[in-house]
Order: sequence, then C-alpha cells, then structure tokens
Amino acid sequence: MLASVTATRYVTPLREGGSLPGLMEADDLGTYVVKWQAAGQGVNVLVAEVVCGELARALDLPVPTLVTVDVAPELAVGEPDVEVQELLQRSAGLNLGLDYLPGALDFEAGADGVDGGLAGRVLWFDALVGNVDRSWRNPNMLFWHDRLQLIDHGAALTFHHHWPGAAAAVARPYDASAHALIECAPDVPAADAALAPRVTRELLDGVLGLVPDSWLQGEAPAELRVRYVEQLLARLAARDSWLPGLVAATEAGGAGRRRAPRGENRPSWLGPPPPDGITQR
Repeated sequence: MLASVTATRYVTPLREGGSLPGLMEADDLGTYVVKWQAAGQGVNVLVAEVVCGELARALDLPVPTLVTVDVAPELAVGEPDVEVQELLQRSAGLNLGLDYLPGALDFEAGADGVDGGLAGRVLWFDALVGNVDRSWRNPNMLFWHDRLQLIDHGAALTFHHHWPGAAAAVARPYDASAHALIECAPDVPAADAALAPRVTRELLDGVLGLVPDSWLQGEAPAELRVRYVEQLLARLAARDSWLPGLVAATEAGGAGRRRAPRGENRPSWLGPPPPDGITQR
C-alpha cells in the first residue's frame, strides 16, 4: 500500500484546471498537493496518478512521493469559497497526495540540462501509458534540487474511461510532435532496450496493488486490476505499431516548436520563479 497520512490543515486551493487540487499539511509534518476523489474527472484520475507514478518510479524515473491522504470534512469549514468547501466535504475520506516540492523550478528553467538518455526514457514511458499531457504547452515537469521531476499523470491511461474501447488503444500511435522533451535528443531505442524488459506482469501486479479498492469502480477491484495489467502488457507487446513512429518523431526533432517563456508554465502553487541564477539547494 501507499503510505497513508491524515490531513491536519487545509492551506489553500490551487486554482488550476478543473479539479481544484489543494495544498494540505498532514500528521507526518509533510505538505502535499492533494487531488480529490470527488473532483469532476472522477477517481479514474487518481488511479492513473498512482499507476503511472509508481510504474515510473519502478523504472527509476524521478517522481515525487505519492501518499493517500485521509481528509476529515471539518477541515473545509474555514474555506470561504463555497465551491471549494463543498468539494472538500464531498471528498471526505481517502484522497491522493503528491509531495509538495518547495523551491522547485519550472521545466523551462532547466530544460537544457535534460540529457538524451533521460529524455528518451520519459518519452518511451509516456508512449506506453498514453500520456497526452506532457507537451511544451503544459510540460508537467519540474526541477527540484537540480533533478527533473515528473508530475500530474491523471490524463494518462485514457482507455479506462471507456473500457469497451480499450482494445483500440493497444496499438494506437503516440503523437510526440509537441512533447516537451522532443528537442532534447531523446534516445528512444536505448530507452526501449532498457525499460521494456523491466515491465513485467509481476511489476504491474505490484503497481496495481497500490491502488485503493475504493478507487476501482465498475467491477470487483481484483478483476479490474487484472484488466489494467493485461491492457498495459498488450500495449507493451504492440510496440512494433507505435515505437517506429516515436523514433521518427525524435529524429524529426521539434523544429518550429515554441518554447514557453520562463515561468509561463509554472504551477501557481510554486509561487513566482526565483531570480535568475538562483536555484534550490
């Protein structure tokens, strides 16, 4: 199971996107960006966060710590925004927490420091899980202590929003043309050789075992876990259908891609970017 903490104080809502995640302090003295079980996108977003985040971690990709956060409805009392207050009250119980990274830099502040090996592994991973939300417009990556951090995987695993159509997603090409790392000379063939053998049934069973039963809806949790595992294994086995296109996209590069000005894609919960030349230590 993921580590479990209990929320002790609601700090502030993070008014980005439709899910209104919140910043919360917990009984382990940690601070977390919390995504709610009652948010508009539903609990499938939380499932995707856990499956993709923990699969990435198992493949030695850098991901902030994930925890489950038990939230009491009383913590919503002091929130003046009625919409946010109701969201907190409806989300009483188990929610997902992402470790808050104080002093983190937005992706554009350190993009030139991403080597082709890491870029290739991230790109390969995103293609495997169908992550449609790692573009230059919204990189969902940060730099913390000079190390890249992958965040926000809720938009991946799109097949689980409509299981009858999941088979069609197995061999679906991955559009990497606007990927945030396409200009970092990603070495996708090396990534495939290194990572593909590590994505085993045993590994995926372990990752799915981290998802709380209450977030697996529509059928028995054990059966649904098997469906996720089979889907991801089928996607892996179908690499001949999407890997060549991925390699071709990296060879074409990102000519003409607009690079966002420093700070433009910075999550608001990080506050303003540090002055030029200052990094977190």
